Amino acid sequence: MCETCGCTITPGNAHLVADQGRLSHTKDGTKSIEVLSSLLHENNHMAAHNREHFNRHNVLALNLMSSPGSGKTALLESTIKALKSRYRIGVIEGDLETENDAMRIRAHGVPAVQITTGQACHLDAHMVHDALHELDLDSLDIVFIENVGNLVCPASFDLGHHANITLLSVTEGDDKPAKYPVMFRGSDLVLLTKSDLLEFLDDFDTQKAETHVRNLANSAPVLTLSARREDTLGPWFNWLGEMVEARQNAQNLTPTIQPDGIALHRVGSS
Repeated sequence: MCETCGCTITPGNAHLVADQGRLSHTKDGTKSIEVLSSLLHENNHMAAHNREHFNRHNVLALNLMSSPGSGKTALLESTIKALKSRYRIGVIEGDLETENDAMRIRAHGVPAVQITTGQACHLDAHMVHDALHELDLDSLDIVFIENVGNLVCPASFDLGHHANITLLSVTEGDDKPAKYPVMFRGSDLVLLTKSDLLEFLDDFDTQKAETHVRNLANSAPVLTLSARREDTLGPWFNWLGEMVEARQNAQNLTPTIQPDGIALHRVGSS
């Protein structure tokens, strides 16, 4: 994140650094670090407010992050098709431009709010807060937040969600967790996507990818799946179901994958 590329400034927080704004600063860049720190503080304050909204309505909020093209929207489409009779789902879509992904989601009969960020390469809590006003949280069980495709900046911004899900396509290389440690270290679930292509690839080892995640001292589940093959989605659906149940019971539980399925470990209460 830096002042040079402008990714610290988003449509949601631009008012803070505008002339006469709370965090307005000189144009010579001498206060960049101070402004960045203040923007993150403001973001975290808004994120806590968003989380209160989700908790009050017993809605599970999940932040989906990945590089562009790893299959976030395709996974959401497959998930909606399989689970929309069981769970009431809403989606917040983040992209620099277009409503393409939101249109794909709405075609499945699910409410979707598109956030276009302009030059900002991530969502922030202010933008998500504005989007929440377009969703009826009383009518939802899950809100998926599909972040902008980027393995760097989204990892630094709390949106008020309950868990981070990071997708890694098998076409990207199994060393990505080592190359982008902040993203994968903060993941509560890692999904190795597009596994239907593994038979055509000889340079992606799912075990190596998981080892790189473990080397970051992250014990999060690592699941291999394909949005095109429903028979691979069972563990993902199970994880999701346990998280929904935990949220609706107002319990702070961490789901972990065991050989015979999901086991939940209580780590406190909320």
